[in-house]
Amino acid sequence: MSRNFTSSVALVVILSFAACARFALAAAVSVSPSVGPPSTSATASGSGFTAGETVNLVFDVSAAGSATADASGTFTKTVLIPRNAQPGSHSIQATGQSSGLSASAPFMVRTNWASFKNGFSRVGVNPFENTIDKTNAKFVTFAWEGILADLVDFSSPAVVNGVVYVGSFDGKLYAFSANGCAPQTSCQPLWTGATGNDITSSPAVANGVVYIGSADHRLYAFPAKGCGNATCASLWTGRIGGAILQSSPLVASGVVYVGAYDSKLYAFAAAGCGTSTCNPLWTGATGGHVTSSPAIANGVVYVGSEDGKLNAFSAAGCGASTCSALWTGQAGSAVFESGPAVANGVVYIGSFDGNLSAFNAGGCGQLSCPPLWRGTTSGIITGSPSVANGVVYIGSDNLLYAFKAAGCGSSTCTHLWLGQPDGSQAAIVSAPTIANGLVYVSENNGMVMVFNASGCGSSLCLPLTQLFTQNEPIVSSSPTVVNGTVYFGSANQQVPPIGRLYVFKRSR
Repeated sequence: MSRNFTSSVALVVILSFAACARFALAAAVSVSPSVGPPSTSATASGSGFTAGETVNLVFDVSAAGSATADASGTFTKTVLIPRNAQPGSHSIQATGQSSGLSASAPFMVRTNWASFKNGFSRVGVNPFENTIDKTNAKFVTFAWEGILADLVDFSSPAVVNGVVYVGSFDGKLYAFSANGCAPQTSCQPLWTGATGNDITSSPAVANGVVYIGSADHRLYAFPAKGCGNATCASLWTGRIGGAILQSSPLVASGVVYVGAYDSKLYAFAAAGCGTSTCNPLWTGATGGHVTSSPAIANGVVYVGSEDGKLNAFSAAGCGASTCSALWTGQAGSAVFESGPAVANGVVYIGSFDGNLSAFNAGGCGQLSCPPLWRGTTSGIITGSPSVANGVVYIGSDNLLYAFKAAGCGSSTCTHLWLGQPDGSQAAIVSAPTIANGLVYVSENNGMVMVFNASGCGSSLCLPLTQLFTQNEPIVSSSPTVVNGTVYFGSANQQVPPIGRLYVFKRSR
C-alpha cells in the first residue's frame, strides 16, 4: 500500500510538472490598438516564446514582419494593417520559428466618420474606403433601413465604433447599430435622445459623447453608448441665443463649435461645465444668420454667414466673452447653409449667387479680404464644397460642379466637368462625399448619385449608379461612406412612421 501510494504521488508530481511545463511554454500575443482603419500602425506584443528565437507575424495570410524574442521570451513589433484590408474581423498570428509555438489576436478593421464631412477641415473625404470602387459601384444595393418618426432633413449620419447616429425633424437623435438588424431589413433604434424642437443639424461624436444642435436654442450632449434605456437624457445642454439649424457641431481640442441663427458662432467646453445647462466659453459675432457648419485649420475656425461673408476667428477665442473675426472674406452674396472646407492653405465656400469662392486661409493682411478666385455656376449654391486630389466639388441647382482646386490663373474660373442625374432633375443642397475614386452626392429627386471622381472624359457626366429612396424626393442629408457602406437620411411617406435612414452595401 505504501509503495502504491508513493508511486501515485510520484505520478501526480510528474503530471503536474508536465502540465506546468506546457503552461510555461504557452505563447500569447496581444495587439494594440485592436480596432482601426486600414493602414493603422498596431503594436503586437508576444510572450511565452523561446529566448532568442525569430517570431514571424502574419496578418490573415499575408506576412507582416518578424521579431526576435528576448531572454524572457517576449517581443514587441509594429504591424502595419494592409491598405486593402476589408472591414470586419481579422487576425494577427505570431509563430516561433524554433519552438513552433503559435498564438493569435483579433484585429477589427473599422473606420469612423465622426462628424459632418468627416474631420476638422470639413473636406468630405474618407481616405480609407477600399470596398466600393469604380468597378463595382453598380452593384451597390439597398441593405437595410433605420426607422425614425419623421423626415431626416439635412442631418447627415455619423458612424463611430459600430453605431450610426442621425437627427430627425421630430427633434430626436437616433442611434442604430451600424451593421443593421439582420435578418430583418427594417431596424429600430438602439436608443433615442430627445430635444425640444426640430433637428436639421448633423451629429458629432468625440470622446464618448454625441453633440447635436436643435432649433430649440440648445446644443445637446448625449452619452455615445446610450444610457441602458430606449430614451436617454442629455448629459448637458449648451445655452444658445438662437436656433441651431443646418449648422453642425465640430469638436476640436476640447471645444465644441457651432453656429446659430442669432448671427453668432458659439464655443463650448466639450466636457460641459459641471451643471445641466452651460454657457459658452465665448461667442464670435457675425453680420448675419449662421446656418453654415464651422471648419478648423491651424488654430483658426471658419464659418459662413448670411451677410455674404466667410468669417475667420481664433479657435482659442480672444480672452473676452464676445470675439470679433480676425478677418472676413467677401463671398459675394448670402451664405445659406454652405460650410467652408479647408485644403492646402485655401478655404472654399459657396454662396447664393452661384459662386464658389476660394480664399487664402491665412487672410490677406487686412480685415476684409477678396477671394483668390471664384468658380461660377449657372444656379444657386446652398450646399457645402468638398475637396480631394486637387479638385473641389460642389452642387449648384441640379448639377454637380468640379473645379480645379488651385484655380485657373484668373479671378474667375470655369468648371472641369459637370455631373447630372440620369432622370428627373432637382436641387442639390447636400455636400459631396469623396471615397476611393468616387463622388457621392444627394439630390432632392429621391436619390444619391455616384460619379467617377475623375469625370468621364467629357464636359457632362452621368452617374455610374444611383441609390434611390422609397416614396420621398427630399434627400438633403449628405451621404456618409464608410466601411463599404453608404448611409443617408430621408423618408418614406407611404409607410409610417415615415423617417428613414437608408443604408446601401455592395452586393457582389
